[in-house]
Amino acid sequence: MNILITGNMGYVGSTLVRHLRKVMSSDTIINGYDTGYFAHCLTGATRLPESLLNCQYFGDIRDISEDLISRHDAIVHLSAISNDPIGNKFEAMTQAINEQASHRLATLAVKHGVKKFVFASSCSIYGAAGDEARRENDPKNPLTAYARSKVFMENVLESHSATAMTTTCLRFATACGFSDRLRLDLVLNDFVATAMIDKKITILSDGTPWRPLVHVADMSRAIEWALVRPESVGGSFLPINIGSNEWNFQVIELANAVAELVNIDLIEINKDAAPDKRSYRVSFDLFKQLAPAHQPIYSLRDTIRDLKNGLSPLLASLNDFRNSHYIRLKTLSEHIDMGRLGHDLRWLV
Repeated sequence: MNILITGNMGYVGSTLVRHLRKVMSSDTIINGYDTGYFAHCLTGATRLPESLLNCQYFGDIRDISEDLISRHDAIVHLSAISNDPIGNKFEAMTQAINEQASHRLATLAVKHGVKKFVFASSCSIYGAAGDEARRENDPKNPLTAYARSKVFMENVLESHSATAMTTTCLRFATACGFSDRLRLDLVLNDFVATAMIDKKITILSDGTPWRPLVHVADMSRAIEWALVRPESVGGSFLPINIGSNEWNFQVIELANAVAELVNIDLIEINKDAAPDKRSYRVSFDLFKQLAPAHQPIYSLRDTIRDLKNGLSPLLASLNDFRNSHYIRLKTLSEHIDMGRLGHDLRWLV
């Protein structure tokens, strides 16, 4: 199998490369394609993750060549404007990258006979869903540019369902856990960092919104499954929630678990906050049914300990982490302010 991972130099991709190199056969070709926005944002890695690839290609996903696509029979599409704050600030670029460029990638993949297409979708497409666990066929209610782009791309991929390409849309729960390119703009990761640095946790909402979570290493195991699953397991086009039913938590529950394991007492809740509409519980029954050997293995307590241990040697550089490269929007803003990146998110020099 010749695998191309787009967006491989990010939070998920860095972990995925290590995982696939470990579990795939020695003759598997694994290549990466990334623009390099976050290439320098390494956190404690003793070996550059990309050194495990057969080849690292640098380029904007908007410009990826047909020739490169044609030399692979599997694509893992991670490349995207990756969260709500970035999507809100760069809404036009979210549409250009997450929708238009991704649409082109999928169309070219079909044209050149790519056999497997794995798309990193998101449970955020369910939006304001209340307390009832959302299943794959339930209505979508995307509330942000990022979530809307995921719905758009799923629809594009579904339109190719009659082709020979087997497509899996992995609707990931909110990512968490330590990575070679750590992000601290994710709810659980933020809580652990804040608890360790400030000895308190501040919840910006009233703490009641639901968030399903999944460890970044378990995301990699799900991607592995999507790459190897036969069409007979799930069909030629499969949208599927990725996570565990045990990992549906309210935000206050996450804060309490972090406070216990980091050993702090202070949790501040903004009781006057406007309701956070991004609240959804998710059912992962289908994933459990179709992929019993690739179920999440990390628990919430494991993940908090994992983050605590990984962050401990980095504490000296974490005091102002919300203005650092641990926050992806800050990294892009710094690139722009320093004249390295244009407002269209293309490199200038």
